[in-house]
Amino acid sequence: MANKRIDEPTGTRTVGHEWDGIEELDTPLPRWWLWTFYLTVVFAIGYVIAYPAWPMIDKATQGVLGWTSRGQLAKEMTAADQARATMREQLARTPIERLGEDSELMQQAVAGGAAAFRVNCVQCHGSGAAGSQELGYPNLNDDDWLWGGDLKAIHYTLTHGIRQPGDDETRTSQMPPFAGAFDNAQLDQLVDHVLSLSGKAESSRAGAQLYADNCVACHGASGGGNRELGAPRLNDAIWLRGSSREAIKRQILDPRMGMMPKWEGRLDPVTVKMLAAYVHSLGGGEDFIEVAKDPEVEVDEQP
Repeated sequence: MANKRIDEPTGTRTVGHEWDGIEELDTPLPRWWLWTFYLTVVFAIGYVIAYPAWPMIDKATQGVLGWTSRGQLAKEMTAADQARATMREQLARTPIERLGEDSELMQQAVAGGAAAFRVNCVQCHGSGAAGSQELGYPNLNDDDWLWGGDLKAIHYTLTHGIRQPGDDETRTSQMPPFAGAFDNAQLDQLVDHVLSLSGKAESSRAGAQLYADNCVACHGASGGGNRELGAPRLNDAIWLRGSSREAIKRQILDPRMGMMPKWEGRLDPVTVKMLAAYVHSLGGGEDFIEVAKDPEVEVDEQP
């Protein structure tokens, strides 16, 4: 106390400490700061009483409100499960071909299908669903479909698979091998005609005749394909196994036929519907009415 004095320039008492001629003023705290501090003390006391706060050996104090973060999470999870169950019940009742009539339900189905796709389909079709020409996995983002790209057709393919052993309703197509059927000149002529269907080469009369004799029955006169048979279009720029001359020759001589597993029995029916909705949403999905207007595409109403 003996060292305390009033600082003349400021009129404030010093605290009595001095070091190398420097003294500290005993400036009082601002009143607003003190009241804020007191309020935080009151809030802390109230929080400790109302909520879990003090850790003990195997648990924390309960708090008079009985609230816990685990309890809140359980309520949110229960609410989410109930909403999901309601959505799945709606999906189960909705025929796949009418799913697009309910935009909200369709959005929920697409979201659920995206999750199912990441678990079950990316191994072959890739994370972006672009497929692989080298392995013969189709690109699901384009608008080229062997069996149809409307919701009902996609759902049927997912349900029964492609060339799935043990399923009498599976999609099945078989291109015969033509190894030994043509000499080298004829094979080149036929490849030229196939490429000419998409404007990639010039055809000859001999090549056109070879195509008419061996390929028209499945692929159509102009290469439009046939969805009843699973015969691909040859007059567009989309190729499952590649569009090079070597790739086309290989497919003519020794066709490579892929297999897709059926998901009926592996996944529940609602999940299969959601997968169909997601695949349809990728960009290549089509409406049945629009497809039926295309004279180059033969569509079966029973996919």
